[in-house]
Amino acid sequence: MNPNLAFLNSFISVSEGTFTELEAITSFRRVPAGTELVGLGDVPSKIYMLVSGIVRCYLTTESGKEFNKSFYLPTCFFASLTALIRKKPSIFVFETISDCKIYEIDYYKFRGLCKIDDSINTLYSKVLEGVYMKYESRLVELISLDAKDRYLALREQTPNVDELIPQYHIASYLGITAVQLSRIRKKIDES
Repeated sequence: MNPNLAFLNSFISVSEGTFTELEAITSFRRVPAGTELVGLGDVPSKIYMLVSGIVRCYLTTESGKEFNKSFYLPTCFFASLTALIRKKPSIFVFETISDCKIYEIDYYKFRGLCKIDDSINTLYSKVLEGVYMKYESRLVELISLDAKDRYLALREQTPNVDELIPQYHIASYLGITAVQLSRIRKKIDES
């Protein structure tokens, strides 16, 4: 079975015909590390399906400080969803951390298919449910866990995170400095 079809089938059962409809509004790209897929202020039109590599989502303060909101690892969907829905400029930047293979899906054509194909509409709902659950889990971590426990939770979710993602990006994601992360890692290694 096509691995992309298998991934979609992890949400709902997708027929070959539906898969063909989705392929028609999708394009494949190899993207080098350091590429902005969505820039600050861009009005996006794509949903992305990451099949290899790592992408980060971040925002920048007026002083120029970056805060990582999310990391995306294969296989998953990502997008500047609020900007897509509202057709407004994105407040987030989506940037490849490593070389990536992605599929770009035209969001507006996809939404058009949702109106005429119940299975695609159900797929959209299931993907959004998954995104919301991840967002809710991240929010609970930020509110209820200290930096060490947030780091341990990240390591549990992505066991090899320290080899995949630069430490300064991990520190930003945790809301701490790289020095603080180094101290946390040292204490964990000593225990």
